[in-house]
Amino acid sequence: MTTPPPLAGGTAGPDALRPLIDLVLGALREGAADRGGPFPPGGPDTVAAVTRRAVEPVLPDHGTGTGEALHRLVRAVAYGAADPADPRCAAHLHTPPLALAVAADLAAAALNPSLDSWDQAPAASELERTVCAVLAAEVHPGAESPDALVTTGGTESNQLGLLTARERHGAIQVLCGAGAHHSVRRAAWLLGLPEPVAVPGADGGLDPGALDEALTELPGPRLVVATAGSTDTGRIDPLPAIADICARHRTELHIDASYGGGLLFSPTHRTALAGLERADSVALDLHKIGWQPVAAGLFTVADRARLAPLGLTADYLNADDDTEAGLPDLLGRSLRTTRRPDILKVAVTLGALGRDGLAALVDRTVGVARLFAELVERRPPLELWERPTLPTVLFRPVGATDERVATIRRDLLTDGSAVLGRARADGRLWLKATLLNPYATPGDLEKLIDLVEGSTHR
Repeated sequence: MTTPPPLAGGTAGPDALRPLIDLVLGALREGAADRGGPFPPGGPDTVAAVTRRAVEPVLPDHGTGTGEALHRLVRAVAYGAADPADPRCAAHLHTPPLALAVAADLAAAALNPSLDSWDQAPAASELERTVCAVLAAEVHPGAESPDALVTTGGTESNQLGLLTARERHGAIQVLCGAGAHHSVRRAAWLLGLPEPVAVPGADGGLDPGALDEALTELPGPRLVVATAGSTDTGRIDPLPAIADICARHRTELHIDASYGGGLLFSPTHRTALAGLERADSVALDLHKIGWQPVAAGLFTVADRARLAPLGLTADYLNADDDTEAGLPDLLGRSLRTTRRPDILKVAVTLGALGRDGLAALVDRTVGVARLFAELVERRPPLELWERPTLPTVLFRPVGATDERVATIRRDLLTDGSAVLGRARADGRLWLKATLLNPYATPGDLEKLIDLVEGSTHR
């Protein structure tokens, strides 16, 4: 390559990007057509071979040129992708992002601000402050000084929940349901806290009676972590009863609503989150029910004073005299230093759709999951675990062994015909459909069930 490649920013950046974007869009389209379904067929060895052919040599002596490298690699990665926009890709909390959010993310990448100091991101830092304040008030209505930080997702948000509680009270004992997200235990380990106490409850949920007993027996300080949307089953802990018990025992409450928090946008379904507003802190992911590209997590607090321990001084980023002169100090708004303006895509989505547009997407998505559950119930060869509150549906062939259920899932992956997850409930292994595509049709859902039935009889 003899001509230096152009930059993405400045007044010339858009003209440099335009032909490259057209090239990327074409490669994405071709890769999806090559794949021909929700998942690349053939299994790990086949996908690895295709990917290696596209990338090797990784660092050639002489470059192939922008167009060739960009097209070849984007097409290969698109071919080898699990496509969450395909209704048969329904294994994980892996949302199909909205096109407008992806477009906003492109702008963030081109401008490349870093939100660790105001002089790197003047507008983006104010955008983050403004939008976070509004979203925090949604989660903690009535609180005098709610606030929110942008995170990479539930793992970071849960770590912040434990960290801020530890800084307030010392070596806290965490209590959670056995089905709480693994990041709660990992956060305790990282922070040097005792192993969390797994409070007994049905299918890993947090049982209020058992929690009351555990808090009575354990000395303080304590932190209770409840779950509003478990990864395995989508169940929501009984938040009002848990909040009552925490108040009686004078124990702080963090709620992991990474999955279920998006129900807040729907007047119809937000009632399932009753009690969320009583939490001291909450984890919320808009790259789940929110349809944002990864990452778009939030850590919210009812009282912004809880965030004070995150404050940090680095003279080259937030010198005292700069802060005293009025320059915003951003280092206390994250555990990270360099970080993207992920709030931009969120702000664009909120502004473009408004409350009614977001509510419609939430309602459609929950409706898709409920329809899928009804269709499963109509198929005698299949068994439904329970009717869903969130878009997670567990089902399995009647009489199948756990080994057979696992094999069905892997067979569908190898075929590239469907992507389903797996979860344990009632002591058995179930196929898990996490249906986050609001535009899935009844025909799409019937096809997914047909594929499972067909694989059952192999």
